[in-house]
This record gives sequence, C-alpha cells and structure tokens, in this order.
Amino acid sequence: MMRKKSYCLYCGNGLTKKFVEGALRLFCEHCNEPIYENPIPATCLVVVDNRDRVLLVRRSVEPKKGFWCLPGGFMELGESPEKAALRELKEETGLLGRIEMLLGVSSNPSSLYHTVLMVGYLVRHYSGTLIAGDDADDAACFHYAELPEIAFESHERFIRIYYAAYAI
Repeated sequence: MMRKKSYCLYCGNGLTKKFVEGALRLFCEHCNEPIYENPIPATCLVVVDNRDRVLLVRRSVEPKKGFWCLPGGFMELGESPEKAALRELKEETGLLGRIEMLLGVSSNPSSLYHTVLMVGYLVRHYSGTLIAGDDADDAACFHYAELPEIAFESHERFIRIYYAAYAI
C-alpha cells in the first residue's frame, strides 16, 4: 500500500495541495514551497555466465517475496547508478562485477513508491563465490528458455533486451 506524504519534511507543518508550475502539487504553506515528488532511482544487472545463462536472485522480502529477479536495488545518496548496481551485486550475490554496458532505462509503477526509475546494466565479467545475501535467499543461473517467473516487468525487459541483441 502506497503511503502519502502529509507533513513537510523541512518544517513538519501539514501539507496542502496547490496548483504550481502547471500541476497540482503538495505544498507547504509555512515554507511557501512545493514538495516535489520524483521517481525513486534503482538499478539492476543482467549478469551472464560463460554458458549464456542469466543470474537471478530469489527475493526474501516484499514486494514479490519468493519471486526471482535480477540483482539490484535502490541507489543511495551520493552514489552513481553504476556504483549502486555493483554494490547491490556484492550484497545480494557475493560477486564482484564489471559493468560492460548500459542496457536501458525504464520507468515503472510501484505499489509502494509510486514510480521507480530503473537503470539496467550488463555484466559478463565477474569474480567471487556465488552466495545469496542481503534481501535474497537464493541465487542461481538460468537459461533463457527455463527462466522462472520474474518479479518485475522492468527486469524481464532488460533480460529480453540482452537475449535479443547481445546473447552469444
């Protein structure tokens, strides 16, 4: 369930709605400022092994607990999308990777965050021992024809992009 902002994050006063800059926006009368609501930036990685299988992690948290997805997650303040993606790869799989290329950027609806801006990358070179961690309880590689149900449409899209254009 998506939560709504009710109070100004700067002064704590209640928010109203006001037509500002061509749109109805949350507004703090005390600060005399609109409260901009923006997509939440996240990253994911299509990690491919030497048998052209894609690495997936099984989610141990909601949303979509128990479903498989690409390694990835939300960006932290001060972090580039690339650094966020590689940090998430390490946290969720124990692997260190090298980003080969950008696969794309998409905007997706979210029941919790309204809109997530997803940046997808390709990794074909990585090292380490695969072990599920952080918010993943399993990690495994799958051939394209044997993929389980994928948790997020944006992750499916990046997998399709890879296999359509870059698979060996």
